[in-house]
Order: sequence, then C-alpha cells, then structure tokens
Amino acid sequence: MNKVNFRFLKSSLLLFFFLYLFSEPLKAKEKILKIGAIPDQNQEILDKRFNLLSEELSKQLDIKIKYVPVVNYVAAVTAFRTNSLDLVWFGGLSGVQARLQTPNSIVLAQRDIDKKFKSVFITNKKLSIKRTTNIDDLKLLTKYRFTFGSENSTSGRLMPQYFLNNAGVELTDFKGKIVGFSGSHDATIALVNSGAYDVGVLNKQVWDRNMKKNPTRVKNATVFFITPSYVDYHWLAQGNLDQKFRNGFTKELREVILNLNPKINNQKLILEMFNAKKFIKANSEDYKEIEFIARKLKKIR
Repeated sequence: MNKVNFRFLKSSLLLFFFLYLFSEPLKAKEKILKIGAIPDQNQEILDKRFNLLSEELSKQLDIKIKYVPVVNYVAAVTAFRTNSLDLVWFGGLSGVQARLQTPNSIVLAQRDIDKKFKSVFITNKKLSIKRTTNIDDLKLLTKYRFTFGSENSTSGRLMPQYFLNNAGVELTDFKGKIVGFSGSHDATIALVNSGAYDVGVLNKQVWDRNMKKNPTRVKNATVFFITPSYVDYHWLAQGNLDQKFRNGFTKELREVILNLNPKINNQKLILEMFNAKKFIKANSEDYKEIEFIARKLKKIR
C-alpha cells in the first residue's frame, strides 16, 4: 500500500470514528422528553417538584426525561412554540398563549383544584383595613402601592385585573398611577410582607401553603379579598410526541399523569407538591373563558 492510500485510509477511519462518536449522543438526545414549567414560585420548589415528577414519568414510560427550567413566563411560551420543550406545566393564560402559537398542541390534564381556582388580594397589616367579600370594595385599595405577580400570570395578573375592572378600578387608579410586577407569587408575598408594597395579589393555593408551612413569611400580611373562581393551570403537550417516541405515546403520557396515586409514596409526594389530590382530564374548550378575557385585556391579539 502506497503512502497516499494509507493516508486516505487513515483519514477515512478517523472520520468514521468521529461521526460514530458524535452521532450516538445526538440520537440519544432526540429521545429525551423535555419538561418545562412557568416559574410561578421560587426555583428551589420548582426543581424539587419537577425533577421528582420527571423521575416517576421516566420510570413508568421507560424513556429519558429532563426538566428544563426557564427564566420567565414568556420564555416558557417561546420554548414550547419553538419545540424546545415537549411538555409544559402552564397557567391558564400562558397555556392559551402557547397553544394558539403551536399548531396541534394538546391539553392533557389539570389538577382537581384547577377547575375552580382563586386569587387572593393581600395587604400589609399596618394598613388596618378589614377583610371583605364585596368585590366593589377593591376600590379601597387604589390609594395604596399595588403589585401583581408575573405580567403573564393568570392568577397573579389576568384574572385579578379582570376583577378589578369589574369593580370599576383601572390600573392607573393606584397610588403613583402605576402598578408593580413582582415576577412570582412567592415574590408578591415577600414584597407585601416586608412593606415594599402595601397590597398585592396572588394564587390562593400558594398563599394557603405559606400560611401552613411558612407562617413567618406571611406574618405581616393578611387577606383582604378572595376572588370568584375560574379555571387555571394545565399540562400542554406537543402534538408530535407519537412520532417522536412511539405510537400511542401521548395517550400513555396522559394516563400516567391521570393515574398518579396518593397511596403510593413517590406519587403521593408529587401530588402534595402540586397541592392536588389527583390530576383530571382537561381539554382546550375548558380555557375558552380565559382566552376571551385575555383578548379583552389585550393579552392575546
């Protein structure tokens, strides 16, 4: 064999080796189900919840699953729209936004508590204003500094703004003619509890959890008004999961989520982290009212 042929053979073998070496990880990557979630609470809570869920789903579905954190609600919607995430835990508004931007996406499930979800307006105790059940009393809050949660939150912005409007309150009516956006429900509690803001609004489930498990975080805050109920969180899946994994995979995924059992240790812990007794079936029709309100408030065009 002459030197030219030997060099060619050597180069070909090296090329084949590197193609083999790097093609295997790429193949494996294609088989990973990527899960995301809106960052509605602090990252430590989210990491624990969704990593544990990923382990359980991986075990039952016999595939690799990775939880991929995102920085904000918009990033979650964008990652889903660009197919960077396969399955996302969305709020009502962000889920509608993502679904309308992603053809063939599928609403898989919601928690038992999501059919009748509520928000809670809270105040710093130094204000000494009495709790009310009358929505018109939301007008009393306008002389104070007020914060929502994330700009794209259902329970921390969309529905509270809708109820404020129903009470005749515009956002420019608040002190300083401006409102704040804390970024998350936990942050709203911290801001009102510290007195950085006088009044805030958040997901009632997060408030109740803090009252029970972290009372020191809410010691300087109190409930002013609990909103009427509305539909909220849900799982949204890409429409191509059967093609990406196997025939019938989307149905399998939905069934595993729906059948999480509070009598089985790991599954019980997962449900507790979601503040739910179980997941139930849901579909896009359940979120028509959210879409209508979002269009009315110009959160969807």
